[in-house]
Amino acid sequence: MASTDLLLLDIVVILLAARLLGLAVHRFGQPAVIGEILAGIALGPTLLGHLAGHRLFPAAVLPSLTTLADIGLVLYMFVIGMELDQRLVQGKFRGAAGVAAGATALPFALGCGFAFWLAPRYGARGSLPFVLFFAVAVSATAFPVLARILTDRGMQRTLLGGLSLTSAAIIDVFSYALLAVVVGMASAAGHESWRLLLAPVYVLVMFFGVRPLLRRLAPVFERTGQITSELGYVLIGLFVSAWITQWMQVNFIFGAFFFGAMMPRSDALIRQLRERLEPAVQLMLPVFFVVTGLTVDLTQLRMGDLGILAAIMAISVTGKLGGGYAGARLTGIPPRGSAVMAALVNTRGLTEIVILTVGLQQHLLKPELYALLIVMALITTAMTGPLLNWWYPRTRLREDLAAAERADGNHLSNERLAGLQGGINGY
Repeated sequence: MASTDLLLLDIVVILLAARLLGLAVHRFGQPAVIGEILAGIALGPTLLGHLAGHRLFPAAVLPSLTTLADIGLVLYMFVIGMELDQRLVQGKFRGAAGVAAGATALPFALGCGFAFWLAPRYGARGSLPFVLFFAVAVSATAFPVLARILTDRGMQRTLLGGLSLTSAAIIDVFSYALLAVVVGMASAAGHESWRLLLAPVYVLVMFFGVRPLLRRLAPVFERTGQITSELGYVLIGLFVSAWITQWMQVNFIFGAFFFGAMMPRSDALIRQLRERLEPAVQLMLPVFFVVTGLTVDLTQLRMGDLGILAAIMAISVTGKLGGGYAGARLTGIPPRGSAVMAALVNTRGLTEIVILTVGLQQHLLKPELYALLIVMALITTAMTGPLLNWWYPRTRLREDLAAAERADGNHLSNERLAGLQGGINGY
């Protein structure tokens, strides 16, 4: 078991590295999360890990850091779900589903075809599991990273932001469900995949059981102006929801997001909850991204693999942008909006790294291909900012936010709007 002094030192190092690299990449128009993942890669075996990594981040300390990081992600995804204005997507689910279908089907099909060619060289356990796993990897979307990019730009208040989050959630639920099937095919633990069948029951309980209970918070808050005593029950429900989705092999981030989406639509209540949770998120969320980067070893890359990397990039980017754009246009979204949504769902980052780590642990792919796919995940995530600046400049975003504030039935106070634009101090 890791000593407390080493754990505390690691947290200091992680927060400092995440802060410095996050500020550095932000100067180049990139989301801070890119810098935080790069900080983890730098502290891991790729760079500094060979010097002092075995002493600074020994295997005994990683479970404690991972637990701390997961708690931070649960709280963050709860806030994202809570602040998502559900009125933005009412009657628009068809558009979100269209984008999700296009941005999943095309890269999945291209990935299957390319994986058959890769299997003899990089497949580590049978052709079919490897092919399906590779297709899942190139068709995934980083739901939590996308949520953070949207919050950094204030876009979660816009229609495109809400639709993109909904599309990313659909894509990632599909990705994790298929990942569970693939792992089941390659592992003796596959009998537990039956838990996915309970997902509809979970959704019904949340809508018809949990949501009515949470709605009782709004009158209490309006009467007292405080949520101190009720906050404990909210957090208990939040972690129960996260545990259930994790147990179902979907992933705990969806349980946290879905529980937040069930919260009553009270601006003052949401603002106070966000302020209460802000210190914990500030501490633990950077730890999550850095710990993820610690698992990456880019020294596995070789010059001869650059052609494979170029092909992976072509399949991944063409599939996501082309499929997402086509899906959006087929559901009636204008060309500019379709391009913006395609760029957003091209974000992979964290979800990709999680999926790839599972594949490596299950021996579904070799370390060389793992490293190539990690590079693809970082590049496609870094592309999001420049593509958004091109297709959806901040001047246009400010106009849309102002129009949404003035719209009848969708009015938000200036204070709430400022909070949404800033998120949790930039998260």
